[in-house]
Amino acid sequence: MELSIDTSTGWGGLALSQEGRLIAELTWKPGQNHTSEMFPNIDRLLATAKADIHNMAAIFVARGPGSYNGLRAGISAAKGLAFSLSIPLVGVSTLEIEAYPFAFTGLPICPLQDAGRGEIASALYSLNGNWKCLKEPYLTTVESLCKETVVKTVFCGEIPLVAADIIKSTLGPKAVVPEWQERMRRPGCLAALGWLRLSSGQKDNLATLQPIYLRQPPITKSKKKY
Repeated sequence: MELSIDTSTGWGGLALSQEGRLIAELTWKPGQNHTSEMFPNIDRLLATAKADIHNMAAIFVARGPGSYNGLRAGISAAKGLAFSLSIPLVGVSTLEIEAYPFAFTGLPICPLQDAGRGEIASALYSLNGNWKCLKEPYLTTVESLCKETVVKTVFCGEIPLVAADIIKSTLGPKAVVPEWQERMRRPGCLAALGWLRLSSGQKDNLATLQPIYLRQPPITKSKKKY
Protein backbone atom coordinates (compact mmCIF):
# COMPACT_ATOMS: atom_id res chain seq x y z
CA MET A 1 0.00 0.00 0.00
CA GLU A 2 1.16 3.56 -0.72
CA LEU A 3 0.42 6.93 0.91
CA SER A 4 0.22 10.05 -1.30
CA ILE A 5 0.62 13.56 0.17
CA ASP A 6 -0.20 16.78 -1.67
CA THR A 7 -0.03 20.13 0.13
CA SER A 8 1.12 22.19 -2.86
CA THR A 9 -1.51 24.92 -2.75
CA GLY A 10 -4.50 26.09 -0.72
CA TRP A 11 -5.98 22.62 -1.29
CA GLY A 12 -4.61 19.59 0.54
CA GLY A 13 -4.96 15.98 -0.55
CA LEU A 14 -4.13 12.50 0.71
CA ALA A 15 -4.62 9.09 -0.88
CA LEU A 16 -4.11 5.43 -0.10
CA SER A 17 -3.45 3.12 -3.02
CA GLN A 18 -2.40 -0.43 -3.83
CA GLU A 19 0.12 -0.50 -6.69
CA GLY A 20 -1.25 2.87 -7.82
CA ARG A 21 -4.91 1.80 -7.70
CA LEU A 22 -6.92 4.10 -5.47
CA ILE A 23 -8.30 2.73 -2.20
CA ALA A 24 -9.29 5.95 -0.45
CA GLU A 25 -8.65 9.67 -0.79
CA LEU A 26 -9.29 12.85 1.14
CA THR A 27 -9.27 16.44 -0.10
CA TRP A 28 -9.73 19.50 2.08
CA LYS A 29 -8.91 23.21 2.14
CA PRO A 30 -6.34 23.90 4.85
CA GLY A 31 -5.48 27.44 3.80
CA GLN A 32 -2.20 28.05 5.64
CA ASN A 33 -2.73 25.20 8.13
CA HIS A 34 -1.14 22.36 6.17
CA THR A 35 1.20 21.31 8.97
CA SER A 36 -1.35 21.26 11.80
CA GLU A 37 -4.07 19.53 9.76
CA MET A 38 -2.05 17.02 7.75
CA PHE A 39 -1.30 14.32 10.32
CA PRO A 40 -4.81 14.29 11.85
CA ASN A 41 -6.14 13.82 8.31
CA ILE A 42 -3.63 11.04 7.63
CA ASP A 43 -4.93 9.29 10.77
CA ARG A 44 -8.50 9.87 9.57
CA LEU A 45 -7.76 8.40 6.14
CA LEU A 46 -6.02 5.37 7.60
CA ALA A 47 -8.93 4.76 9.97
CA THR A 48 -11.46 5.03 7.15
CA ALA A 49 -9.55 2.46 5.08
CA LYS A 50 -8.76 0.31 8.16
CA ALA A 51 -5.09 0.60 7.23
CA ASP A 52 -1.89 0.76 9.29
CA ILE A 53 0.81 3.32 8.53
CA HIS A 54 3.42 0.62 9.17
CA ASN A 55 2.07 -1.35 6.20
CA MET A 56 2.94 1.41 3.72
CA ALA A 57 5.34 0.34 0.96
CA ALA A 58 6.05 3.81 -0.46
CA ILE A 59 5.33 7.51 -0.02
CA PHE A 60 4.37 9.69 -3.00
CA VAL A 61 4.53 13.47 -2.63
CA ALA A 62 3.64 16.49 -4.77
CA ARG A 63 6.77 18.60 -5.36
CA GLY A 64 5.22 21.81 -6.68
CA PRO A 65 5.27 24.41 -7.97
CA GLY A 66 2.98 25.84 -5.36
CA SER A 67 3.07 27.72 -2.06
CA TYR A 68 6.37 27.76 -0.18
CA ASN A 69 4.88 26.86 3.19
CA GLY A 70 2.58 24.19 1.78
CA LEU A 71 5.35 22.46 -0.16
CA ARG A 72 7.74 22.51 2.77
CA ALA A 73 5.08 20.98 5.02
CA GLY A 74 4.22 18.15 2.62
CA ILE A 75 7.75 17.26 1.58
CA SER A 76 9.07 17.38 5.15
CA ALA A 77 6.29 15.05 6.28
CA ALA A 78 6.87 12.71 3.33
CA LYS A 79 10.60 12.56 4.01
CA GLY A 80 10.04 11.92 7.71
CA LEU A 81 7.60 9.08 7.05
CA ALA A 82 9.75 7.49 4.35
CA PHE A 83 12.81 7.64 6.61
CA SER A 84 11.09 6.29 9.72
CA LEU A 85 9.41 3.45 7.79
CA SER A 86 12.50 2.76 5.59
CA ILE A 87 10.43 2.88 2.40
CA PRO A 88 10.90 4.59 -1.00
CA LEU A 89 9.92 8.20 -1.63
CA VAL A 90 8.76 9.43 -5.05
CA GLY A 91 8.15 13.09 -5.90
CA VAL A 92 5.81 14.20 -8.69
CA SER A 93 5.28 17.67 -10.18
CA THR A 94 2.03 19.28 -9.02
CA LEU A 95 1.37 20.47 -12.58
CA GLU A 96 1.74 16.90 -13.84
CA ILE A 97 -0.84 15.73 -11.29
CA GLU A 98 -3.25 18.35 -12.63
CA ALA A 99 -2.61 17.31 -16.24
CA TYR A 100 -2.91 13.54 -15.82
CA PRO A 101 -6.74 13.24 -15.70
CA PHE A 102 -6.91 14.62 -19.25
CA ALA A 103 -4.41 12.19 -20.79
CA PHE A 104 -7.30 10.35 -22.45
CA THR A 105 -7.98 13.33 -24.74
CA GLY A 106 -4.85 12.71 -26.82
CA LEU A 107 -4.32 16.50 -26.88
CA PRO A 108 -1.45 18.49 -25.44
CA ILE A 109 -2.32 19.32 -21.82
CA CYS A 110 -1.27 22.62 -20.27
CA PRO A 111 -1.80 22.87 -16.48
CA LEU A 112 -1.71 26.38 -15.00
CA GLN A 113 -1.29 27.98 -11.58
CA ASP A 114 -1.30 31.58 -10.46
CA ALA A 115 2.32 32.49 -9.64
CA GLY A 116 1.67 36.10 -8.63
CA ARG A 117 3.33 39.23 -10.06
CA GLY A 118 1.23 38.88 -13.20
CA GLU A 119 2.76 35.49 -14.05
CA ILE A 120 1.51 31.92 -14.23
CA ALA A 121 3.28 28.61 -13.71
CA SER A 122 2.84 26.26 -16.65
CA ALA A 123 4.07 23.04 -18.24
CA LEU A 124 3.03 20.79 -21.12
CA TYR A 125 2.22 17.07 -21.13
CA SER A 126 0.88 14.54 -23.60
CA LEU A 127 -0.05 10.89 -23.89
CA ASN A 128 1.33 9.84 -27.26
CA GLY A 129 2.03 6.17 -26.76
CA ASN A 130 3.65 6.95 -23.42
CA TRP A 131 2.85 9.65 -20.90
CA LYS A 132 5.51 12.33 -21.28
CA CYS A 133 6.45 15.88 -20.33
CA LEU A 134 6.82 18.05 -23.43
CA LYS A 135 7.83 21.19 -21.50
CA GLU A 136 9.12 21.32 -17.93
CA PRO A 137 7.47 23.71 -15.43
CA TYR A 138 8.27 27.35 -16.13
CA LEU A 139 7.00 30.87 -15.49
CA THR A 140 5.22 32.81 -18.22
CA THR A 141 2.31 35.19 -18.78
CA VAL A 142 -1.10 34.26 -20.12
CA GLU A 143 -0.50 36.49 -23.15
CA SER A 144 2.78 34.74 -24.00
CA LEU A 145 1.18 31.35 -23.46
CA CYS A 146 -1.59 32.17 -25.94
CA LYS A 147 1.01 33.18 -28.54
CA GLU A 148 2.84 29.86 -28.03
CA THR A 149 -0.33 27.77 -28.46
CA VAL A 150 -0.72 26.74 -32.10
CA VAL A 151 -2.74 23.51 -31.78
CA LYS A 152 -5.85 22.54 -29.86
CA THR A 153 -4.82 22.25 -26.20
CA VAL A 154 -6.45 21.35 -22.88
CA PHE A 155 -5.89 24.01 -20.19
CA CYS A 156 -6.39 22.74 -16.65
CA GLY A 157 -5.32 23.20 -13.04
CA GLU A 158 -6.01 26.10 -10.71
CA ILE A 159 -6.41 28.62 -13.53
CA PRO A 160 -7.06 32.20 -12.38
CA LEU A 161 -10.48 33.31 -13.64
CA VAL A 162 -9.04 36.26 -15.54
CA ALA A 163 -6.49 33.99 -17.24
CA ALA A 164 -9.22 31.51 -18.21
CA ASP A 165 -11.26 34.30 -19.82
CA ILE A 166 -8.23 35.54 -21.79
CA ILE A 167 -7.38 32.04 -22.99
CA LYS A 168 -10.94 31.37 -24.15
CA SER A 169 -11.36 34.72 -25.93
CA THR A 170 -7.91 34.67 -27.54
CA LEU A 171 -7.66 31.04 -28.63
CA GLY A 172 -11.31 30.24 -29.31
CA PRO A 173 -11.76 26.61 -30.46
CA LYS A 174 -8.05 25.87 -29.91
CA ALA A 175 -8.62 26.11 -26.14
CA VAL A 176 -10.37 23.35 -24.18
CA VAL A 177 -10.98 24.65 -20.65
CA PRO A 178 -12.90 22.17 -18.44
CA GLU A 179 -15.15 23.48 -15.66
CA TRP A 180 -13.39 24.19 -12.37
CA GLN A 181 -14.77 21.10 -10.60
CA GLU A 182 -13.32 18.92 -13.36
CA ARG A 183 -9.97 20.68 -12.99
CA MET A 184 -9.66 20.04 -9.25
CA ARG A 185 -6.39 18.26 -8.45
CA ARG A 186 -6.94 14.76 -7.08
CA PRO A 187 -4.51 12.88 -4.82
CA GLY A 188 -5.56 9.68 -6.60
CA CYS A 189 -3.74 10.98 -9.69
CA LEU A 190 -0.61 11.50 -7.60
CA ALA A 191 -0.93 7.87 -6.51
CA ALA A 192 -1.17 6.68 -10.12
CA LEU A 193 1.81 8.76 -11.27
CA GLY A 194 3.88 7.85 -8.23
CA TRP A 195 3.35 4.16 -8.87
CA LEU A 196 4.14 4.63 -12.57
CA ARG A 197 7.55 5.97 -11.59
CA LEU A 198 8.23 3.57 -8.76
CA SER A 199 7.33 0.52 -10.85
CA SER A 200 9.78 1.67 -13.53
CA GLY A 201 12.59 1.80 -10.98
CA GLN A 202 12.49 5.53 -10.19
CA LYS A 203 12.66 6.85 -6.64
CA ASP A 204 14.04 9.95 -4.98
CA ASN A 205 16.88 10.50 -2.58
CA LEU A 206 15.58 11.56 0.82
CA ALA A 207 18.49 13.94 1.31
CA THR A 208 18.33 15.69 -2.04
CA LEU A 209 14.62 15.81 -2.98
CA GLN A 210 13.55 19.47 -3.03
CA PRO A 211 10.34 21.32 -3.90
CA ILE A 212 10.03 22.77 -7.39
CA TYR A 213 10.34 26.50 -6.83
CA LEU A 214 10.09 28.53 -10.03
CA ARG A 215 10.93 31.68 -8.11
CA GLN A 216 13.15 32.04 -5.06
CA PRO A 217 11.21 32.71 -1.84
CA PRO A 218 11.31 36.31 -0.64
CA ILE A 219 13.79 37.03 2.12
CA THR A 220 12.58 39.34 4.80
CA LYS A 221 15.30 41.30 6.57
CA SER A 222 14.95 41.46 10.31
CA LYS A 223 14.29 44.85 11.80
CA LYS A 224 17.24 46.60 13.41
CA LYS A 225 17.18 46.60 17.16
CA TYR A 226 18.20 49.75 18.88
